[in-house]
Amino acid sequence: MSGALIPTRQALPGISPTAWEHPADRVALQALRALPGFDEVVKKLVGYLGERGIRLLFQANAVRVGPNQFARLDSVYDEVLRSLDCPVRPELFVSQAPFVNAGAYGMDRPFIVLHSATLDLLDDEQVGFVLGHELGHVLSGHALYHTLLVIVLNVGLGALPAVAELARLPLRLTLLEWYRKSELSCDRAGLLAIQNPPASLRSLLKLAGGGRGEELNLEAFLEQAREYEEGTGLADRVFKILNTAGESHPFHTLRAAELDAWIRSGEYEQILGGRYRRRSDEDDRSSPSIVDDLGQARDYYVKEAKAVVSDVVGSAKEVVGSAREVMGNAKDAVRNLTDSIRKK
Repeated sequence: MSGALIPTRQALPGISPTAWEHPADRVALQALRALPGFDEVVKKLVGYLGERGIRLLFQANAVRVGPNQFARLDSVYDEVLRSLDCPVRPELFVSQAPFVNAGAYGMDRPFIVLHSATLDLLDDEQVGFVLGHELGHVLSGHALYHTLLVIVLNVGLGALPAVAELARLPLRLTLLEWYRKSELSCDRAGLLAIQNPPASLRSLLKLAGGGRGEELNLEAFLEQAREYEEGTGLADRVFKILNTAGESHPFHTLRAAELDAWIRSGEYEQILGGRYRRRSDEDDRSSPSIVDDLGQARDYYVKEAKAVVSDVVGSAKEVVGSAREVMGNAKDAVRNLTDSIRKK
């Protein structure tokens, strides 16, 4: 961390997580929660295998941030908590690790872990973006399911009956698909925490490629992101699906493109202007319904599906065109051969 501490930002009193959540994230999470007994099973599983052990691990082998420990980071965290009007202060730990990462874990008392390499790579505002992102996970209730995902990916379900292990692959893929969408939500929370679009997007640029700030060009990175998004061809689409299916996070170029699109949509400015859902609105008609979420999520997936269909049709047309060209060339060859024989 270098440079000036994160500036004081506009507080967003009572802001509800639904203000920043991606509709596909909400639909996927509500679908999981709608399964009979799912939440109760998850809580028991995480409580038995996960939260206590993970918390004790970081208490034993990481440093808890406070006024007398990582004081600079503690000040940045305080400002992020104030911006998002967080009603609680989740514990924050710094863990010695050589790769850049962070995570939110737990169930009854979620906590955040920041890898030390993150502090070496990012400046104060960019660290604020990462902290706001993780705080978004906590406020949206993601930490419980993230803990489950960590258990499924790294521990497995061997401690449970064999039938549970049979469910591991579909559960793993479902959780990964949801978690990738939750990352898009929490990038928005990170932006709202520091209220600096260029710094937020540059955070994703640095997470993608590392490097010193003066060596990096944000516009070039966004152009790269647009090229990735607009890449055509059936093969490209297939590779994109295969490359991300086993990942817990979307690629950084995709995250940058999605966050940039959200900024350009005007929703970010509306929230800063005070037009956002509040926690006090959770039970009234201004809160988004599952029907609204389904509609928006459908539009999101339909857009992706249309791109795939378009590529399939385009590839089919290319095949048909090539076949016609081959047939035409074959006909010409036969005609020339026939003419040659006749002349003889």
